[in-house]
Amino acid sequence: MKIERDEIKSSLEFMRDCFKKWYKKHPAELPDRFGRREFAFILFGGKGMLRHISFARREYFNDFLIDKAPAHVYYSTAYYRKPDAPTMAEKKWMGAELIFDLDADHLPNAEELPYEKQLEIVKKEFIKLVEDFLMKDFGFNEDQLELYFSGSRGYHCHVKDPRVFTLDSSERREIVDYITGRDLKETLVFQEEITSSRRYGNRNLPSGKTLRIPSPDEPGWRGRISRGLLEIIDEILSTDNPIEKLHEYGVSRKTAEKLLNDLSEERIKRIKQGNLDQSKTIRRFFLNNVLRKTAVSFAAGETDEPVTCDVKRLIRLPYSLHGKTGFQVTRIKLDELKTFNPLVDPVVLPEDRIRIDIHKPFKIKIRGEDFNLKEGREEIPIYLAYFLMGRRIATIS
Repeated sequence: MKIERDEIKSSLEFMRDCFKKWYKKHPAELPDRFGRREFAFILFGGKGMLRHISFARREYFNDFLIDKAPAHVYYSTAYYRKPDAPTMAEKKWMGAELIFDLDADHLPNAEELPYEKQLEIVKKEFIKLVEDFLMKDFGFNEDQLELYFSGSRGYHCHVKDPRVFTLDSSERREIVDYITGRDLKETLVFQEEITSSRRYGNRNLPSGKTLRIPSPDEPGWRGRISRGLLEIIDEILSTDNPIEKLHEYGVSRKTAEKLLNDLSEERIKRIKQGNLDQSKTIRRFFLNNVLRKTAVSFAAGETDEPVTCDVKRLIRLPYSLHGKTGFQVTRIKLDELKTFNPLVDPVVLPEDRIRIDIHKPFKIKIRGEDFNLKEGREEIPIYLAYFLMGRRIATIS
């Protein structure tokens, strides 16, 4: 169905009005040291970004939000002496938070997955990042981390530990490399152990070797690799179709059959006792896939490096509304992260119903209600109508 220009214009006016009404009733919560931050905005129907803006007082910022009702609100993760200066050099950088941005847009084949499934996968990656890496490995405390749902398809973590503020881009990249397991060497994880020797003349020479697997309770990557390896074995053993399970790991049928043939009960027993023997098929499979399973996936299988490494990054303002969904950028307490529902908790626009034109069928469960929408005119809650307009699936009637 062709969408007319007037329909798009009317929809944008409706969406902007929704935001204006929201910001009138809900004054923004600004970040710490907001007077040292640069702010930036994208307006409904506008071209480009309004940036190099600063606010000396909270009421000035709230007046701006109500007046402009922007579709997107950003602020700098960096602190500046002159945040409203027109060039980065003139701003005079003072330091920056360490930011992690996980977005479902960057998951492999994300567009083939339903929206709910994208949110589910990226949340698992985010929990892994926060609990396994930032807290366990790096030792950050809960009060040094601020966790947010982005308002669309991802999560942000702001590390507020003063020790990270002055890290440069290369130092931040080292953190990313650690979390993704980049260039992790086999010799750092597995130790070669001689299992037998044979005497040649006056010398004993090794005749058998094994790779010693670290203990699962070891800290850092060594324990992580060990735990991941055991998890994969349990997955293979517990499934009714091990060939299909191995296919999920990207293994061809021929290789899967060879792997299962090599993975005898005796070998499995030795692996669980801490010995990864010299079968090349087994070694190659586990070393490749354990790393993939246990590292954090940010962007197409790796971290979203530009965000974490960028010391002058703009990021979405907490508690603002997201122009493409109408959802709120929502802060999440650590103990609520696993139960947080991104299709309930951040949905803040009104429940009043409105008639809209839907341009293609769409299914979603939002605020606990299942919607199975068909093409044509429908009367639905404003929060869902906005969501569909933001995705160009519907327009105002």
